[in-house]
Order: sequence, then C-alpha cells, then structure tokens
Amino acid sequence: MGALDEPLTKLVGDRTAKVLADSLKLRTVGDLLHHYPRRYVERGQLTSLDELEIDEHVTVLARIEKVTLIPFRGRKGDRLEVVVTDGRSRLSLVFFNQGWRQKELRPGTQGLFAGKVGVFNRARQLASPDYQLLDEADGDNAAAQFAGRLIPVYPASAQMPSWKLSLCVETALTKHLSDVGEPLPAELRERHGLIGLPEALELIHRPRHQADRERAQERLRWDEAFVLQVALAQRRAADSALPAKPREARPDGLLDAFDARLPFTLTEGQRKVAAEIAADLASDHPMHRLLQGEVGSGKTMVALRAMLAVVDAGGQAVLLAPTEVLAQQHHRSVVEMMGDLAEGGLLGGSDLGTRVVLLTGSMGVPARRQALLDMACGDAGIAIGTHALIEDKVQFQDLGLVVVDEQHRFGVEQRDALRAKGEQPPHLLVMTATPIPRTVAMTVFGDLETSVLDQLPAGRSPISTHVVPAVEKPNFLTRAWERVREEVSKGHQAYVVCPRIGDEEPDGPKGGKGAKRGRRAEDLEELLDDAPDEGAAAEGDRRPPLSVVETAARLTGGPLAGLRVEILHGRLAPEAKDEVMRRFAAGEVDVLVATTVIEVGVNVPNSTAMVIMDADRFGVSQLHQLRGRVGRGSAPGLCLLVTDMPAASAARARLDAVAGTLDGFQLSRIDLEQRREGDVLGQAQSGVKSSLKVLSVLEDEEVIVTARAEATRLVAEDPDLAAHPDLRTVLESLLDEDRAAYMEKG
Repeated sequence: MGALDEPLTKLVGDRTAKVLADSLKLRTVGDLLHHYPRRYVERGQLTSLDELEIDEHVTVLARIEKVTLIPFRGRKGDRLEVVVTDGRSRLSLVFFNQGWRQKELRPGTQGLFAGKVGVFNRARQLASPDYQLLDEADGDNAAAQFAGRLIPVYPASAQMPSWKLSLCVETALTKHLSDVGEPLPAELRERHGLIGLPEALELIHRPRHQADRERAQERLRWDEAFVLQVALAQRRAADSALPAKPREARPDGLLDAFDARLPFTLTEGQRKVAAEIAADLASDHPMHRLLQGEVGSGKTMVALRAMLAVVDAGGQAVLLAPTEVLAQQHHRSVVEMMGDLAEGGLLGGSDLGTRVVLLTGSMGVPARRQALLDMACGDAGIAIGTHALIEDKVQFQDLGLVVVDEQHRFGVEQRDALRAKGEQPPHLLVMTATPIPRTVAMTVFGDLETSVLDQLPAGRSPISTHVVPAVEKPNFLTRAWERVREEVSKGHQAYVVCPRIGDEEPDGPKGGKGAKRGRRAEDLEELLDDAPDEGAAAEGDRRPPLSVVETAARLTGGPLAGLRVEILHGRLAPEAKDEVMRRFAAGEVDVLVATTVIEVGVNVPNSTAMVIMDADRFGVSQLHQLRGRVGRGSAPGLCLLVTDMPAASAARARLDAVAGTLDGFQLSRIDLEQRREGDVLGQAQSGVKSSLKVLSVLEDEEVIVTARAEATRLVAEDPDLAAHPDLRTVLESLLDEDRAAYMEKG
C-alpha cells in the first residue's frame, strides 16, 4: 500500500479521521490531498454576505460590527448576538448561554466564521458557528500563516469547517507531498507545458496569487481528463479486439421490402446514420455505437432497419427496453410498421418476413413459452422485451445485434448478460433520447462511437410551450383546461403529467421531504392556491407534489367533466397498463393522466396537448422528453408547464428555459450546468464519488479532445501501461468496481 493510500487515522488521529470520513467521505491521505478548495479569499478581502444560500454550510470572512448580550426573560440563560459585516451586507451570529465569548468577539475584530445558514425573523443567521479570529492575539499564527497569499475555502461540513480542513491538508502536504507519483508521461507534460503533480497539489492548496492557482488547475484538469480517457481507450481497444460475425443485408431481402413499403422518405440524417451503422455491421469486429437524437427524430426507425439488416444476414436482433409500457409500445409500433413482414412462417405472412415476439415478466405462461421457443429455434428474427430477456432460460439461435433503448437505465451486468447469449459478441447499438453535449459524450460514453440525429422527420409539427403560473395568475390555469377541452373537441387527445402516483406514497416521490410534512391533497385548486412562503421551498416546507390519482379525480369532477379520462402509472398491473395504452392509442381515451412512465417511446400521433403539473419538480431534460410525446402528427403540439413557484425563483428560470427553445442540445447544457457537471461521474448518476473536481465537461472541450487523442495514442503503444506504473496505479484507484461498471454502461 502506497503512502497516499494510508488511512487518515495515522495522519490526523482517530477522532478527526472519523469526522472526515463520515461528513466528507475522505478516508485516505490521497483523498485529502485531492479535496481541492472550492474558492479562495484574499487576506483582508471581505466575503459577500448577500449571496449566502439557506441550509448551505459556509465559511465567511467578515468583521465584527456589534455584540449584544440579551438575558432570557423569566428564565436563566442568555443569548449572545453578534453582527458581522463585509461592508455591504450584514449577517447575525447567535450563541446560547455563551456570554463569555464577549471577551474575544469584540467589534472591529476580523475572523473566519463557519456554520449552516438559517433564517430567524426573516433574516439570515449562523447559530453557534465555529470561528477563527484573525486580528486578535490568539489569531496571530493564523494571520501569519495566511499573510501574503490566498486563503483556501474548502467544501466543508458542520462538523469539519474549512479552516480545520486546511490544517489537515497542511499536515498531509508537509508529510506526504514527496510521496506523490506522476501519472502523466514526461513527454506529454512537456508537450503541453504542464507542471508536475506534486507542484500542482502544493499550488492548489497553498497559492500565493491567482497565477499559482491557475497553473495548478490547468495541470489537475489534465489529470482528470487524461486518466478517464485512458480508461475509455482501454475499453475501446479491448472491444475492437473481439471477433464478430459481419452482418450485411442481402439485396431484395427483408430490409429492401420494408423500405419499399415506407409511406415517407428517410431524412438525410437518418440515411447518414444508417450508413454508419451498416458499415459497422459489416465489420468483423463488434459495433459499439451510441445513437442519440432529438425527441421524435426517428431513432426507432433507424434501429429497426439495423435489426432487419441483421435478420437478412441470417441472424437475430433483440431490443431491450427499460419498462413494460415501453417494450409493449415498441412491439406494437414495429409490428404495425412491418405489417405481414412481421408474420414470417404464419398464415398470411410474407415469404420475406420474420417473426417479431414480445417477452416481458408479466406475460402468461403459454405466450411466454411460445416466445422462448421462437427465439431459441430462430423463427423470431426480432425479440423485444424488458429485463426478462436477460434471464438464463432465454436462448437465441444466432444473436447478431443488441439494441438497448434508454441505455442509462440498465447496468453493465444486464447489458453484458444479454450480449453473452451470442456465440460471438453481437453488435451493440445503444440509444438515448436525451441530447448529450459533444464533450459529455466523449467523457461519459467515450467507449462508444457516436451518431447524432438532429433533424425531425417530415410531418412532425412544432410544439409551443408556455409556463402557467398557477398561483400568480389562476386564470391561466383555468385557460389551460379550456385548451385541453378545445383540443379534444377537434378530435385530438391530451396528457396530464403528475410527479407522483398518490395511491400509497405517503413520502412523495423518492421520499421527498415536502411530501412527508404536508397534508394530503383534497382539492386541486386548494393545493394550487397553497403557495409557499418566500423561502419556504428552500427549507423543504412545500406541499406534497400533485399526484395522478388525486388530479384525475379532481379533473373528472371539475374542469374536464364529461371527457374520457384514464390514469396510467407504474404500479398498475401490467395487463391494465397495456390495456390503457391500447385504448389511448386507439382514440378511446380523451385525456391520459400519468406519471413519467410516458416519458420515452410512447407514440400517439393524435395527442396534441400536454399539461405538466408541478413542472418545477422535473428536470430540464425530463421536461423536454415529456413534451416530445405531443406534436408527433400533422397537428401542432401544445405543452403547458404548471407551477406555483414565484417568478424570480431558479425553478421558474428552468421552466422559462424549456419554454424558450426546442433545441434539446441547448437544454442539455442548461440541465448539466444546473446539476453541477461534477455529477457526470458522480453520485447523482453512478452512486459513487465524483472523479471530476476541476475539469468542466462543458467548458474544457479543448483539453478533453486533446486528452482523448493522447490517451488513444498511449494505449495503442502500451495497452497494459507497463511503462507507466504511476498512471496504472491512479487508474486502478479511480476505477473501483462500482465506477468501472458505471462507465461501461456507456
């Protein structure tokens, strides 16, 4: 075990090490050295106090303006109130029964104050904060330590304020900086003018001026980009070394027959991507391609044509969907598009056709047995299903292509279990309806070649999107329901989307705090009129999210009375879900009140309107996906985003952004910026600690592109990194089992 892998107990003692591990997940010397400051303040510079966010753990540099000791009325004890200022704003500090602090907290004294921002009497305050005085005698050492250079402010916690972290880091630097290895090859550092890693770590923690910080960040940015790209390059190299059976469509075969029946012409983008996929399928190495595209850009059509080409070549193809609703929708759409070409070997089926089977966990025994038999003997050229396709009993005669829809919902074990059902590794096509910025695709999905569909097929109609501020302008909500009725009167259909189900979810979606503390909804208007106090949303005191069950009941007895309203959510029985979707697709339902189960894949061209309740509780990309369910036919689409958040809130800004553009790639950048892009490989998606701390996948495109080229070259020359032991060590540390599995989901 290297020095940087040593547990922090040896460096800072058991008690401090436990706090670092529990509150910040820092367990080794290396973890501590790579826990970088999130900002810096200059000696004597006053920190802005008017930008502090409620519930945030902060460290502020400020000067004490006023100190007041207030005895409690009618009981023992007192409250010490300290007002600090940065010259523009003020912040209150409060200490209970600690009047003795008056002797050191004197007006005019400057210090660092750390705590959790709260609210009392509508003013922000820190209750019983930690502090370090810089101008008093006790603070002389700290002042000398910080004099002449920047003061680092670390991501901290209530138990471990920034300056205590700084002391721990100082100890680590003093004892272990010489133990730091050098993962970047010398020629690469020289080529790009990068400093060594030990120097970078010292300058990021001990910068004397901004230029030091910038040099350190440039080097650390390269570390994060290069190590990740080396891991992806190794994955690509391993995949390209595998053998695969070429799969070329035969002339005048199934694919040509299908194309001849298409009632429309493929877009230029679809033809271009189809050519890329065809070239991959003809290779003797397995295709590994990511197909991403705008909502409604025709990804399923491209994937189906690839599957037909594989069937033409004597193989079988499988389409894996994340939900039964989506699998059933795909099966229904494919069968309808293929017609008698989907009935190969059956009475009335085409001589050129094949069989298309569906396999889900809820299917009855006879239907399931027949589907398994058709796949095993090769009669079914195309299988569509859910996780049920991965079970051991599922066998194929000659699996040639695996298509994974909404790939981010599947783990690497699931994907590889399906690929393992082929005698040789099958070709792989993964699809996502979420547009991904180029550098994100290179970072997160860097082991895959990428194809992009950004052109809508002919016949798709524009979608107009509007924000409906239900509290500020309740007449707008009334008008929203009138618009739904108008669309239905024209023979069209509508969706109403809600954040939660509402039948047995006392804690709201994913255990939301607001749902837990709120009362149960009894009236839709009452809920929408129940606006939170200013700042209440930040403290988790919002009412429960609106639900499918309650909203549907309110609508059928109120603004949508007389219309055919049905509900759809994930806890309905599979046969009930399928029946609701069948009736909605057939036009037998006017309004479908649903959860996000309709987010992807659902294709009902007659649906022209969507009302999204509590739209602020959804992400930007999710809203974009949802509204893609309307405007899929010749009539224009309408999406109404209902919210009770105030106009100046960040939530309203997100909704305004969605309403302002139909460009999914632009919205994906906004979404990523708001989620803090460090989450790209972080807890929000992978469940493990983020490896991106300095690198910006949006702003550092040049570094990522160059690092990818350098990594590809290095892995080609030294696949096992035999000549680069420090790089191999860092790579092994980064790619623990969980994160490696996440990356391979790409």
